[in-house]
Formats: sequence, C-alpha cells, structure tokens
Amino acid sequence: MATVCVKILPHHLKADGTYNVKIRITQKKVKRYIDTEHFVTQKQLTKKLTLKDPFIEQQLNILVIKYRQEISKLDEKLDFMDADQLRDHLIGKDEAIDFIKFCDEHIKRLKKEGRDGSASNQVTVRNSLVDYFQNEKVSVMVITSSMLTNYERFLRGEREQIRTNQLNKEVTLTKKGIGDAGLYNHMRDLRTLFNAARAKYNDEELGIVRIPHYPFKKYKIGSPPLTKKRNLESGVILKLINTITEPDSRAELAKELFYLSFLLCGINAADLYHCGTDNVHRGRLEYNRAKTKGRRKDKAFISINIPEKAQALLNKYLGKLKERYCTANGLDTALSKGMKALCKEAGLSGITFYWARHSFASIARNDCRFSKDDIALALNHVDNGHSVTDIYIAKDWNIVDEVQDAVIAKLYGIKKARNVIRKKKTVNMFTEDFQGECIVRKLIPC
Repeated sequence: MATVCVKILPHHLKADGTYNVKIRITQKKVKRYIDTEHFVTQKQLTKKLTLKDPFIEQQLNILVIKYRQEISKLDEKLDFMDADQLRDHLIGKDEAIDFIKFCDEHIKRLKKEGRDGSASNQVTVRNSLVDYFQNEKVSVMVITSSMLTNYERFLRGEREQIRTNQLNKEVTLTKKGIGDAGLYNHMRDLRTLFNAARAKYNDEELGIVRIPHYPFKKYKIGSPPLTKKRNLESGVILKLINTITEPDSRAELAKELFYLSFLLCGINAADLYHCGTDNVHRGRLEYNRAKTKGRRKDKAFISINIPEKAQALLNKYLGKLKERYCTANGLDTALSKGMKALCKEAGLSGITFYWARHSFASIARNDCRFSKDDIALALNHVDNGHSVTDIYIAKDWNIVDEVQDAVIAKLYGIKKARNVIRKKKTVNMFTEDFQGECIVRKLIPC
C-alpha cells in the first residue's frame, strides 16, 4: 500500500532561510516528492523539522487526505503503478499540462536521438503556438477543434514574429501566410506532438487519462496536396552548375553541393553534413540516411559509387561542413540563401537544393526509363509494398550504379548503354494433369 505524508528536507534550505513543504509519496519502497505552495521558516518548525504552525498543518492535512482518497480509488490498479506513475497521477488531479513545456521536452529528446529534422519542424510548431496564444504557457486543454480552426486562419494570414538571431538579439520578422502544402505539414506536426503528449500522460490500461479529448477527431487535416514538380531538365541543371559565382560565397556552396547531390543519387544535405572521410570505402560513399535510419530495420544504409566528377567536390567538403556550421539546420539555412543567390546569378527563380534529388529521380525514370523500384533503391527509399519480398533479396548496389551512370550520361548528352545487359532466354512452363504427369505447355521468352 502506498503511503503519503508531509515532509521537509533539511538540504532544501533556500537562501532566504525558508523550506518548501513537500508531500512524500512512497510506493513499493521508492520515495517521490510533490512540491506544495507552502514555505516555512525555522520558527514554524520543531527541531526535527516537523510543522508546528497549526494553520499550514491543517491545509496540508487536507491535501494529504485528498491524495489518500485518490490512491484508494485506484484499487487493484495501484499494484501496476510505480512511484513515478503514482506521483504523476496525483499531480494530474491538480495541475494542467503545459503543452509548450511538453513540446520543449519532446524536442530536446528528438535532438538527443539525432532526429534534428523532426525537431526543427516541431520547433516551428511550438513557436507558432506561442505566437498565436501570445503566451509561453499553454494548457493542453485549450487545444480544441475550434481552436485549430482559428489557428489555421492565423497561419494562413500575414503576421509578425519576434525571434532571437545568431547574435542573441530579438528581431521582428514579417511572416507571410502559408499555403495548402505548408498548412498540411504544420498541422501534421502539431498532431504528432499532441499524440506524443497523450502517449506520455495517458495510460488507459490503468485508467489514467489526463488528456481526455482529441481535437483531431473533429478537425480533419485531410490528404497532402499535390506538390509542384521540382524536376529540372538537363540544360537547366548545366546552366546552374556552370554559373560563375564568387569564391567561398553561399552561392558557390549551393552550386557545388547541388551538383554533388545530383551526382550522388540525390543525397540529402543532412547526409553530406554528417558524412566524413570514414564513410568512403573502396571508391564508394557508404552511410546511413539521417532522415530514416532510426525508423528502418536496415538503418537506411546505402552504398554509392563516387564518380570521377564528384571526387574533387567530395575532397573539398567531406568532413569539413561541420567546421563551418554548428548543425545541419545551419547548413540548410546557408543553402537556402545560397540557392536564391545562385538562381539570381543564373537568371532563374524558385529552385531549391532539394530539386537536385527530384531531378535525378525524374531523369532516371522519364529519360533513362528505369523502373520505379530501381530508382527507389538509388534514392534509398523503403518500399513498404515489397517489405516481405525484401527479406529474401539482398541489395545489389550495381543497380544503383547503373541508374547513377545513366543519369550522369544523360546530363551530358552521352549515349551510354546499361552496364548490365539482360539476355533473353526461354524457360519451360510445366503443369500437372490429373495423373500427376508433367506436360510441357509452351515456351515463354523472358
């Protein structure tokens, strides 16, 4: 049986000479403490640090009785709870969950797990909620379906944001309203955060439900809108990579990493950032894709041949991007600004770094006529539709090499045959008659 009592800890003496009175919960011989709103001085305590102030003692006795009643209501569920769960359950009866505080904790955990991309997206959601409510504290209970509808209107409209720049100074930015695709991604990330909060604070098996509502049941995010095609023709790619840029500028960085991404099967900027010289083996770049390595059984591993045209750029940037940028997000920001500058120099507009990956895939499919399965392998995508089949088939990196060679050849207008020629052959197809004899039906070329 869990026990509850009032406790004052001697080592918690504050600089002003007061102690915070705590409620001690003991469950399965493990002690946990709950802070109260009461602070006492030495004059209000005995030599053994027990209360002698009758008014505060009366208030705390009421709280202790309340907690004991809540514990009694748990009945047999108490046997399945540890001290932390019991403490959180009792606190949940009195305190509202601060959703912004939860967001901060969740984002910190994502960063610790190396999921910087997801963390960055959810930082955006967290900050926009603070902008919307104009408060750093937001109860999870105010996030309702009607609030989400109003929040959507807020996101679509132009608004001002106060942010801290790299010099740790507050700056006011004007933010344009987001479109359908941006809204879908934003609300999807908010739903992810809300689901994570429910997973943390609710335990339906034990009857602990601190977040009883689910606003996304009524407010529907819908399906993601069709995105604008981001593929470039070979001539436009050549125009970009042949544009003269100022040495050591962001435009040069964007141009060279864009080209490097295209040559290396659309490698992401985050992977270029994290890869070092130890990722090069026998003329191949081998790495685990940062975006999905934590969600795939194969750790999102890929092996890509390093073409001759990419070698000099790899020597220039591999393992050195971390010296220039503290995080992969910092590199993304530099690339975003660099691509705008590059496009301006090239007389183009609207092209981002990610277009290198889309262009590689589009040329491989539409111009080189590779199958979607071969392109998915080159892009290091997981094929959920063939997940069972993939258990039986070892990955053949020669297929990736074929796709890569053909796309680079197409970029430069070189007619190049596939590395592997699949010869036609014939196989006998057999079937059984009623007596179990094998009868040759026909020869089928394959």
